[in-house]
Amino acid sequence: MMRAPAVLSYFLLIMSGGLAVSTPRRSVSFQDLDLKQFSESGFDSLSSLAIRDDVRQLVVGARGKVLTLSLDDIAKKTGEAEWTVSPEDKSLCQMKGKGMKECDNFIRSLHTTENGTMLVCGTNAFNPGCDYMTFINGKISLQGSKQAGKGKVPFDPYQRFTSLMNGNTLYSAASSNFLGTEMAFQRYGLNPISTEVRRSWLNEPTMISISLVEANKTRVEDEDAVFLFFTESAVEEYSDSVRVSRIARVCKSDLGGERTLQRRWTSFLKARLVCPFSDVGSPSLVQDAFFLRDQNDWRDSVFYATFTANSHRESSDACSKSAVCAYKLSDIRQVLGGTFLTERDTGSWDTYTGEEPSPHPASCINDELRAKGVTSSLHLSDKTLVFMKDHPLVKGAVAPAAGKPLLVRTGMRFSKIVVDRVTSADGRQRHVMLIGTDSGWLQKAVRFDGEDGRVIEELQLFETPRPINFLQLSSMTGQLYSGADDVAVQVNVRDCSRYTLCDDCLLARDPYCGWDKIIGQCVSVVGALVGSVIQSLTDGDILMCPIPELETKPGIVYLFAHTAQFLPCSPETNLPVSWRLSDSVLLPGPRHTVLSQGLVVRPSSSDSGVYTCETVETVKGKVHRRTVVQYAVQVQDTDSLMGTMRAAVIVLAVFACLLISFICGALVARHQKVKMGICIDCVNVNDNVHNSVHNSVHNNVHNNVHNNVHNNNNQVIIVMFPYCQDQAAGRRADEALAHCER
Repeated sequence: MMRAPAVLSYFLLIMSGGLAVSTPRRSVSFQDLDLKQFSESGFDSLSSLAIRDDVRQLVVGARGKVLTLSLDDIAKKTGEAEWTVSPEDKSLCQMKGKGMKECDNFIRSLHTTENGTMLVCGTNAFNPGCDYMTFINGKISLQGSKQAGKGKVPFDPYQRFTSLMNGNTLYSAASSNFLGTEMAFQRYGLNPISTEVRRSWLNEPTMISISLVEANKTRVEDEDAVFLFFTESAVEEYSDSVRVSRIARVCKSDLGGERTLQRRWTSFLKARLVCPFSDVGSPSLVQDAFFLRDQNDWRDSVFYATFTANSHRESSDACSKSAVCAYKLSDIRQVLGGTFLTERDTGSWDTYTGEEPSPHPASCINDELRAKGVTSSLHLSDKTLVFMKDHPLVKGAVAPAAGKPLLVRTGMRFSKIVVDRVTSADGRQRHVMLIGTDSGWLQKAVRFDGEDGRVIEELQLFETPRPINFLQLSSMTGQLYSGADDVAVQVNVRDCSRYTLCDDCLLARDPYCGWDKIIGQCVSVVGALVGSVIQSLTDGDILMCPIPELETKPGIVYLFAHTAQFLPCSPETNLPVSWRLSDSVLLPGPRHTVLSQGLVVRPSSSDSGVYTCETVETVKGKVHRRTVVQYAVQVQDTDSLMGTMRAAVIVLAVFACLLISFICGALVARHQKVKMGICIDCVNVNDNVHNSVHNSVHNNVHNNVHNNVHNNNNQVIIVMFPYCQDQAAGRRADEALAHCER
């Protein structure tokens, strides 16, 4: 008979269209996680977060205030600046139908300018405004030079948007009206510019992320560009309700047109972004994107993006699916340089087959065009600009590298992503994906060549489930910073202390961690002495480890014959487990039921021996087994064991009576008075304890377990044992899948 976990894994593979669904190797609960957090009275509605490595501060925007926290320990507040709404503005906001809390000032964006001051923008009672903030002698202060914030942040404190600061130039993708219906992708600064207000350009978009890609300019066609990730209703689909993921690009040097497209992007191009892991016909929706620049060739740089399945059948958290896809910059550039789509008079969209103007529409002004006399977008012909105005959408779709996701998970919704570049002990560069979820768990994942992505461990960042809306990594401290509505957290993603043994340290294949042969600990490879740390990221070769010391002998456990009992096994990881009796693997059957946290055994008199629970991990086809716990089981006849227990209970009862008598005497000597009834009859103790133990052990264990196992053919979850108390990982993937099937 196939084991249940194997059946579930096979079913998950089918559900994912052949994609391997990754289960975390280890789950670390909030209580077991060594993190720092900041929370105080009056601090709520955390709405922005920025790292200032230069002054070692974490800047946090909330409702009506900006806070600075020590980057080394965010529990230490270093500064605070208030920016509240006047009573008149709040009253006017409420007159327009908004709630009292909505009419406060939510600090939605924090950006550092060239001179070190910060541009701070807030919703300001549905009348967005911005101000500059300075650091003077370690203290922060707002300058009070209020300026319009329309389009830089939304009017609505809860509407999604994105922005980016480059030097003193701000790029923002946000709504620009009170109702939040007019969306634009804009640039602010010396040469302000915006998208055209047309359905073909932006159709009910949700703005996700902005990234600046600066070219090395080693070739004449290279030019800096800004990329926008968003979702929108697809104009090219027959149904307006189909939402798709998009990537758009504009040129950093774009100045708009001279007559046509004045102060409008002349280089705005967009394409569909695909991440195939959900149902056919249900496009996945991008949730966040992170740009990781290639240090050798910028054209090989990669965008990492999180996606959730856009399917009504996967609407619940337990049944939802998420993925991470990676996109090479060279592939994106190739798609955006391809064929255009055009809108017909009927409203349908088809491939454009006519003549394209020269230069190629939406081209950036590079050295090649400058040599031809086109030195800026102001010099582009009206013919080219009219074509660009009517054709912002290309036919091709941007597919992920290798044609499939790096990572797929069921039962959760991915939100934010940050990717860290780590130099491993062999000198190679490894990419670690740090992924936030809507339930407050951080996924630390990797993907090695020739393998599917896998989650090394997941960390519970908040005590109660809440979305991870912010995720930033400090290059200086190596710490990850996040936050929810009323709390900011700091966690060391390089922490290797949870790997207590060498084999566990190497088998985890965590690029951050290696085994230090000198001190005999699993340590971070960042800053470690060269040659002192061993890793085996590709193969998980534990033969590199020192020879372990001899293990201690297992403790003796007495079991009833012919009565179902429970042997606990709770490994620190989420790896599958197997059981052995002496040298034989225990298979599911009438006498053995394997659960996620132990073994239900109904032994016969011949089943005495050493029971071993071990984790099973396969790396590159090699199976690694690690002992979690061992029991030297001796099976005894029920009647003889009851007699032994009765004798033990009598001894314990006499000892308890003597102890109580001693306490009573001490109390009498000290207080000269004792309430009657504290000292009780030894005979009653003996009878009560014996009856209690006998009933609990014999009736509960024998009747409940025996009946459950027999009546349900060994396939039930025995609720009297702590099987469902999975505090670390929450609902496992197999239980989530079972929930979906129900």
